[in-house]
Amino acid sequence: MTDKFLPMTREDMRSRGWSEPDVIIVTGDAYVDHPSYGAAIMGRVLEADGFKVGIIPQPAWTSAKDFTALGRPKLFFGVTAGNLDSMLANYTSNRNRRREDEYSPGGKTGARPDRATIIYTNRIKEAFPGVGVVIGGLEASLRRLAHYDYWSDKVRKSILLDSKADILIYGMGERQIVEIARRLRSGEDIKKIDNVKGTVIARSNADNTGEHIIIPSFEDVSKDKDKFNTAFKAVYEEADPRRGRTIIQPHDNRFVIQLPPALPLTANELDKIYSLDYARNWHPKYDKEGGVPGFEMIRFSITSHRGCLGACNFCSLYLHQGRIVQSRSPASIVAEAEKLSRRPDFKGTITDIGGPTANMFLAVCKEWETKGACKTKQCLIPSKCKNLLVDHKDTIKMWERVRKLPKVKHLFIGSGLRYDLLADKGAEEYLKELCRCHISGRLKVAPEHTEEAVLKLMNKPPFDIYEEFTKKFEAANRAIGKRQFLVNYIVSGHPGCTLEDSLSMSLKFAKKHIHPEQIQDYIPLPMTMSGSMYYTEKDPLTGKKIYVAKGLRERKLHRALIQYDNPDNKRYVIEALKKLGRMDLAKTFFNRKRTYGK
Repeated sequence: MTDKFLPMTREDMRSRGWSEPDVIIVTGDAYVDHPSYGAAIMGRVLEADGFKVGIIPQPAWTSAKDFTALGRPKLFFGVTAGNLDSMLANYTSNRNRRREDEYSPGGKTGARPDRATIIYTNRIKEAFPGVGVVIGGLEASLRRLAHYDYWSDKVRKSILLDSKADILIYGMGERQIVEIARRLRSGEDIKKIDNVKGTVIARSNADNTGEHIIIPSFEDVSKDKDKFNTAFKAVYEEADPRRGRTIIQPHDNRFVIQLPPALPLTANELDKIYSLDYARNWHPKYDKEGGVPGFEMIRFSITSHRGCLGACNFCSLYLHQGRIVQSRSPASIVAEAEKLSRRPDFKGTITDIGGPTANMFLAVCKEWETKGACKTKQCLIPSKCKNLLVDHKDTIKMWERVRKLPKVKHLFIGSGLRYDLLADKGAEEYLKELCRCHISGRLKVAPEHTEEAVLKLMNKPPFDIYEEFTKKFEAANRAIGKRQFLVNYIVSGHPGCTLEDSLSMSLKFAKKHIHPEQIQDYIPLPMTMSGSMYYTEKDPLTGKKIYVAKGLRERKLHRALIQYDNPDNKRYVIEALKKLGRMDLAKTFFNRKRTYGK
């Protein structure tokens, strides 16, 4: 039943009576028509606005042939590397090729090129000289200005210049792509569109740009790490849709111009986007390969909101989705749950209602509407701001309404939760209801580290708040007679973390019989605060020097200390203890009996 999907072939177009599409979307992911996939959202949003949209997923990039599958679009090509940066999708933190790609059919690797946005755009320009190209998605968003690239270990130009695209959309992009399409349909020249919020353009001069700031050039940030941090700090501070200014960064004889971020979407706008006519499945062409693994994880999940007010320094979410939380209405979520429950493949369990952090749903601040997110203050660090309101009553009511749907047996919250909000006064009822009905035995939380200095550099709360939360979690479970556990997410080798810090964290976890399994070796993502720390070995806001573990061998030692009970890590643990002069701890590590379940 391919008629439920956006056209992928000329035959699909003919069946709809089309001679040509208005817009063609090229994506590095397999085509999954679901609102968790950016290409699907963009396609359906354009379609809802009256545009004819085709899609070319994972084209072979060694020639231009696959890019001609739908002919030349009337308006433009939209290009995205997919839901992940293509380098992150293709490589591990140790720069080794990944063995699986969850966004590709059957999980097979090799379906998307490195630096997919650049490769795809070049092939499109080869196939259709002069055609308009708009790039977007996470890869374009995080590489919109000069940035440090971990995989090549150098500063790269804005991806807009490297790809030779006409416009770059950063952020989630619905507002921008519809405005661009409308203006092109009305006859405007894509090379002259220069005032769409949430976009980046390149020009030969920076005249008539209104209020703006000029940051150090690509040439300067490539040679001078202090200037790199100066540029980063300016971009970081202006990343707000209410108060952000236009940013100009010279590149050779060109000027890369970042317009202020797009305004947040209202609840009504979000409701409309998530209620569009998605097929909510992978395209049938992938059936013979077993489908798309990443979709199985979210097949029966629901997105409740966007944005993350936590703004962890190592995370790209606040850069892409923003710090202002944008929530759907509870009624819209219940309606989606009801629709899911009527699917023939629904077995009774909704696996998640969440977003970047599940318990930020419906969070509001009185400043967001007029002033935006604060320039010099954080919402949760060092503690929750008094202006931030996180009332969970409507969430609990929404959960209850979903549970009462005839075919729903279970509703679990699979997204991670912000434990400092759960430890906050007023969250007792939320935590109690969560433990009573919405945990499938394990709850995901992310302490990330234990040491205060490292947590500060991560922009995470002190470890004692995590310990306070664990007590409340255990008490809530005791009260309802359940035995449930925490899945603790840890980042290993973050900038500022010494081998001594990793040893200290390991000992604290060992004392509590916590054996972290969900460990992420730190990866410096482009344009993140922590990425700047990694590259410059300084705090970009203060200029203070920071120790950074850069060698792959040392990074292995950090991880081994945390996962000391893994037999494969024993030699690395011994090496780390010798390096630290702490062989007295060998018995502490190797004579312990593991306590499973934590």
